[in-house]
Amino acid sequence: MTELLQVDITGPNDQASEEMWHAVDADCVLAGLSTDRGGLSSDEAARRLATYGPNALPEASRRHPLLRFLAQFNNTLIYFLLAAAVAAAILGHRIDAAVIVAVVMINAIVGFIQEDKAEKALNAIRKMISPRAHAWRDGHRISIPAADLVPGDVVMIEAGDRVPADLRLTRARGLLIDEAMLTGESVASEKHDQPAAADAPLGDRLCMAFSGTLVSAGQGFGVVVATGERTEIGHISTLIEGVEQLTTPLLGQINRFGQRFTWVALSAAVAIFAFATLVRGYEWPDALIVVVAMAVGVVPEGLPAVITITLAIGVQRMAKRNAIIRSLPAVETLGATSVICSDKTGTLTRNEMTARRIVTAEHTVLVSGSGYIPQGELTVDGRKDAEADASAIRLIRAALLCNDAQLREVKGHYVVDGDPMEGALVALAIKAGLDPVRERSEWKRSDEIPFDAQHRFMATRHAAASGGQVIFVKGAPERLLAMCQTQLGRDGLQPLDTAFWTDRISLAAAEGERVLGVAVRSPARASDQLVFADLDEGLAFMGLVGFIDPPRAEVIQAIAECRSAGIVVKMITGDHTATADAIARQLKLTDSPDVVSGADLDRTPDAGFIGVVTQSDVFARTNPEHKLRIVRALQSTGAVVAMTGDGVNDAPALKQADVGIAMGHKGTETAKEASEVVLLDDNFVSIVAAVQEGRTVYDNIRKVIAWTIPTNGGEVLAVILAILFGFTLPMNPVQILWINLILTVTLGLVLAFEPPEPGVMKRPPRPAHAPLLSPFLVWRIVFVSVLFTAGALGIFFYALGKGLPLETARTMVVNAVVVFEIFYLFNVRYLHMSSFSFRGALGTPAVLLALIVVIAAQLAFTYAPVMHTLFETTPIGVSDGLVILGAGVVLMVVLELEKLLMRRIGALHSLDR
Repeated sequence: MTELLQVDITGPNDQASEEMWHAVDADCVLAGLSTDRGGLSSDEAARRLATYGPNALPEASRRHPLLRFLAQFNNTLIYFLLAAAVAAAILGHRIDAAVIVAVVMINAIVGFIQEDKAEKALNAIRKMISPRAHAWRDGHRISIPAADLVPGDVVMIEAGDRVPADLRLTRARGLLIDEAMLTGESVASEKHDQPAAADAPLGDRLCMAFSGTLVSAGQGFGVVVATGERTEIGHISTLIEGVEQLTTPLLGQINRFGQRFTWVALSAAVAIFAFATLVRGYEWPDALIVVVAMAVGVVPEGLPAVITITLAIGVQRMAKRNAIIRSLPAVETLGATSVICSDKTGTLTRNEMTARRIVTAEHTVLVSGSGYIPQGELTVDGRKDAEADASAIRLIRAALLCNDAQLREVKGHYVVDGDPMEGALVALAIKAGLDPVRERSEWKRSDEIPFDAQHRFMATRHAAASGGQVIFVKGAPERLLAMCQTQLGRDGLQPLDTAFWTDRISLAAAEGERVLGVAVRSPARASDQLVFADLDEGLAFMGLVGFIDPPRAEVIQAIAECRSAGIVVKMITGDHTATADAIARQLKLTDSPDVVSGADLDRTPDAGFIGVVTQSDVFARTNPEHKLRIVRALQSTGAVVAMTGDGVNDAPALKQADVGIAMGHKGTETAKEASEVVLLDDNFVSIVAAVQEGRTVYDNIRKVIAWTIPTNGGEVLAVILAILFGFTLPMNPVQILWINLILTVTLGLVLAFEPPEPGVMKRPPRPAHAPLLSPFLVWRIVFVSVLFTAGALGIFFYALGKGLPLETARTMVVNAVVVFEIFYLFNVRYLHMSSFSFRGALGTPAVLLALIVVIAAQLAFTYAPVMHTLFETTPIGVSDGLVILGAGVVLMVVLELEKLLMRRIGALHSLDR
């Protein structure tokens, strides 16, 4: 059979040989792949990677650029504008038709470019959060990108991991894998390392772990037999074509608004057309072209594109602050977050565990040093104690051997491959004078029971250096105390003093330490295997190790910022109640943290559960069910909940939360896929930064709406009044189209780039279901539209009153409307404060660039001879130009006074909610 499976490692495996891996012994598979249980050498792995290529499925094929460009026209607003262009062309108004088409084309080009940028950004995000694998190279366990795996690599998988490639298992301990994505079976498959029948269907190949499936429990080791397209998922996956649709609830609301607005505009246009022809005596072609221009002017055709760009800019800004957005709706939701439920370890703290205290039956030993740096000493009351050291080293050796972590130095920094607490134990062993490599070699491990959340301990069986067998167990001290009958003292075994150990656990936890228990026994049966029955009796408690994971200094400030922003921060942790309370006080989570345990929650009746959750600040010793119930209880009060997590156990709560936030470094693939946001630095500060960006995005969207609709409405209302009251039109149709053309691609975009307003994190969160068009915005739209209309007509009649020609009066009106919109842009940049400031006057680079373009275009519109021909304009004098600028200043002052009045009477915030 070995010969049958011997593969040509100079080229890709053929499918026939791959299908036989499950039918032969694991050692035959290793031999067939020219590898062993110690893995490949780095040189051989590099050679195979060059041959087989990366362990990744091909990227989805992109739509042809032409198809993506044509898709930009699939919009009700665009259909309406194109119909208007056709009508203008039929009536012989070629310039009008050309300007309408130009407006449409510019919007399409902007949308096309933005979609392309979004596609590239999302592809980049996939790479930033790509999974990693624990592989053996050159006999050492290392963490590598899953894409670097090759056939013959030996990897480890454990609960929470996504299987990185197709594996033939060489070892499995309590290994359960959810294969529903391949087999459709809802129950996780229990795996082992024995061969299956050659004709076994996929679901019965219990010695195989398939790429993309999820490890539900246990631990396994396997050799990679297929990668990339040659995996089972590679054979059956249908890759999604095209890019992700950048559709959010907000954008959908805007699109629906655009459709309704289009029909309203169309109905109003028909009514105006009828009035102009039947009552005012307009010739129907003239009336039609006026109505077409008016309708084109009022429709905010660029609004959906600008809002999409605003959201995309928010995503990019969040990425720069280490928050990767996997789902665009999260951008909106983050801005409304009112409660953050945060994990403690690594998010609120540094996640650099340090063994600080060792407690044995007779001694308490303190350990110096910080983080994973293996430098420090063991002391008792500040001095060395040989007897205390001996008892401590006995415990430290047991904790080192019942341990899968490795500590290595990378460019002057010590890095842990494995669990942080286990890494701290390796550093502790070196501080105590032990050599981890030699100890593990002399105390050869024969079997283990991996740590699992259900039993809360890890156990290993070893051949003792002096002969015989020994079992070491480490885990939650309460669990180990329940399993032990004796304790290890100076003179050997003693009766277990549970009260003593409980008191020591409480003392350590009160100082913010995480506590780990260690136990030992000599096995009662002669076997290399380790089963749970071996732990039923005979365990002796060796002592405790206390770890400290200090709070991140920057998190204290971030929590203070949350409190000022009206955001409640709740800590949810599996730690001891006293530990959680100590950390919460150091973080200044509240003035006096209210701590409840999972057991307290279990005892709370359903009727009082919501009250307990809302009043409590810290939840300790929680399980997945507790986390899920906490999130649901908070949501039932109307809160918008952001939940952080890193493990499989967090996935239900992450999916339930309004915004699930996974940890990028220590997070499992299950947690990442259940979340909308991935933190690249696992830092709570990045959550607060993302909330700030979310609020900024929402503010900018509202600014875009507050600027777009009233500016369109003002210019159109002036035309409607002219038709209704029978005076000459203040602007001809093509001039209205010019305003739309020049402003859509300049001022219409710059608000998307606005930075946060001062005090954005000092406002309370907006209600979850607050309407986009708040009462304040509705008032603003009406008020500004009226001001624009009054200003435009005032300039028009002023020019006619001076005896200026109609063409000059209309040129002045167009310039006035543009000036009004420039001044209004500076006003709307700050919705919650005065715009009369140095920062407000200076603008942003985007604003200044847009101003340069608009001013240059308007100078050409007013003074270039070719523009006089196209748009029926004439030059205007300096004095008339100053009048227009003066009118703009008056408009700005009126709007600022209105804003001040609203703030003084307290109406701004009340109307804005």
